[in-house]
Amino acid sequence: MGHPARRDVLLARRLDLVATVSALTAEALRLNQKRAGIEMDVLRLELEIGRSAASAQLVQDLHEAEERAAAIMQACAACEERIVAAEGEVEDVDRSLAATDGN
Repeated sequence: MGHPARRDVLLARRLDLVATVSALTAEALRLNQKRAGIEMDVLRLELEIGRSAASAQLVQDLHEAEERAAAIMQACAACEERIVAAEGEVEDVDRSLAATDGN
């Protein structure tokens, strides 16, 4: 593959990866907002349980909110790992582009 064609392929790959990082970052922000909302629910339920007798329904609601929070935290961690991997791929493409420019 010729120098300009290889550079074009690398630039297109970099553009795709940057779009992926952007989409993953947006997803991470959405997940973090959702996590914060669930954590507020957990706090509200804990306060309500503390103020009144812990009804079975409140306790069940609290456990469900805690499970949702745990699931969201796992999704956040997975998303962060995907961001790191995609950023690593961008760095690889950048090194390849630098090597292409050097030739």
